[in-house]
Amino acid sequence: MKPKVLVVDDEEDVRDMVARVLEQNGFQAVTAKNGQEALLRDLNDEPDIIVLDIMLPDINGIEVCRRLRTRTTKPIIMLTARDEEVDRVVGLEVGADDYVTKPFSPRELTARVRAQLRRSTEYTQAAEAGEVLDFGEIRIDAARHEVIVRGEEKRLTPKEFDLLLLLAKNQGRIMHRDLLMQNVWGYDSSIESRTLDVHIQRLRKKIEAGVGPPRLILTVPSLGYKFQPPEKAEGEGE
Repeated sequence: MKPKVLVVDDEEDVRDMVARVLEQNGFQAVTAKNGQEALLRDLNDEPDIIVLDIMLPDINGIEVCRRLRTRTTKPIIMLTARDEEVDRVVGLEVGADDYVTKPFSPRELTARVRAQLRRSTEYTQAAEAGEVLDFGEIRIDAARHEVIVRGEEKRLTPKEFDLLLLLAKNQGRIMHRDLLMQNVWGYDSSIESRTLDVHIQRLRKKIEAGVGPPRLILTVPSLGYKFQPPEKAEGEGE
């Protein structure tokens, strides 16, 4: 069965072009012209992934993304204007997995869609294996998509969870930026490194103690990041 993509954009030419390109590349495309229609399409058509424009006439794409994240973990790719970095960052903060800036090449968008679907499938398979990582202070349950930090459950976006799981599975090892981007997003950081930085910042806000420098996710200058198991942390930080 062909993967189904929901394409949401108020510009008919863009919407039709994206749908056509995706269908030519082996996907099934359904479309929506505004935020309200997108929310209904998601419920009725059950797409595997959503390509969502930020600038919509009724409910903006960021709010649509926020609402979608209350009920689904499926990948969401935002479409943003080239000069609106604040929108891209906010989109990632509310749960978007990736973004593509306008104008974009159909080839790039198709590659991003494939990458997100591939990573989503791989992490679903890992979750079904029932893996649980318990470090005392923090417990990660892949099957339940659950993170417990100091006895409190933390709500993570799908990509935040994928990133934390990958770091934790490689505890104590330096994880280079390109490796993290390739394994979580499906491409290297030469394409877009801000995505990784925003997700690391959000993760730290949710799982760190909030006092002093980071203890769980450490920055390794010029290289990447490292997950330091709590029982081994010695106050190291950035």
